[in-house]
Amino acid sequence: MSSPPMIDGAFARWLASRAGQALLDLRTEMGFADTGALKSAGDKVSHDLIRTELAKWRPGDAVLSEEDEGSRLAWAAEVNTGAVSRLTADRVWIIDPLDGTREFSEEGRSDWAVHVALWARSAPSPHGLVAGAVGLPAQHRVLGTDYPPAYPPMTVEAATAGERKIRLAASRSRPPVFLTDLAEDVGAHLVPMGSAGAKIAAVVTGEVDAYIHAGGQYEWDSAAPVAVATATGLHASRIDGSALRYNEADPRLPDLLVCRKDLATRLLAALQRHSG
Repeated sequence: MSSPPMIDGAFARWLASRAGQALLDLRTEMGFADTGALKSAGDKVSHDLIRTELAKWRPGDAVLSEEDEGSRLAWAAEVNTGAVSRLTADRVWIIDPLDGTREFSEEGRSDWAVHVALWARSAPSPHGLVAGAVGLPAQHRVLGTDYPPAYPPMTVEAATAGERKIRLAASRSRPPVFLTDLAEDVGAHLVPMGSAGAKIAAVVTGEVDAYIHAGGQYEWDSAAPVAVATATGLHASRIDGSALRYNEADPRLPDLLVCRKDLATRLLAALQRHSG
């Protein structure tokens, strides 16, 4: 096999694509009779592949993966099992080897993803993300910062009626309790979807207009999708409007808003009314 691209954005795309193909192959090999076994195998296959390639091609960089032991704990010296401490490293790969294990284990579902993002201390943006890719293997596409998608088009409703009917991506299993009231307030309708990566990808491609999450996530749930979304020109922040920040001592990043920039002020105001 030839060497991967050396440019970080292209490398992230290559890595997400390789892991995605391995996951598709695993689905074909194992089938869907034992969903628990398929979930566990998917997490391991993708994590091991990504970790192996990062160790080979980016050995000086630190890594934060959902599947690392102790990854959910606030930083402590004993948790750091890598060769490079991520809190002192200049470059940290933040990965979710399989975002949406539930959807991955259900035959016919395509709303699951592979996340590969790179945080750099020298980055000019508050979130620090300088490269990223979201693999959507079952949709046969990868969205990446090396070739960010064009800014999503306006909705049909906005283009024809002069006013926007907002489409909000919502968790199919754990939507924030206030989201129904917020949607009614702003005249939106909810579009249930699977993984966080699939939801933010849907904002990037214009399938929905916004994604709001509150109630618990970690850095790997949003790093790669936020990198692509902001490279596309979309708004991304915490639900109080403050900046998203990655490679923090505590990897919890419990809430976020990703949306078209022209909707940010309206949605942040609604969030102030409903998320308190």
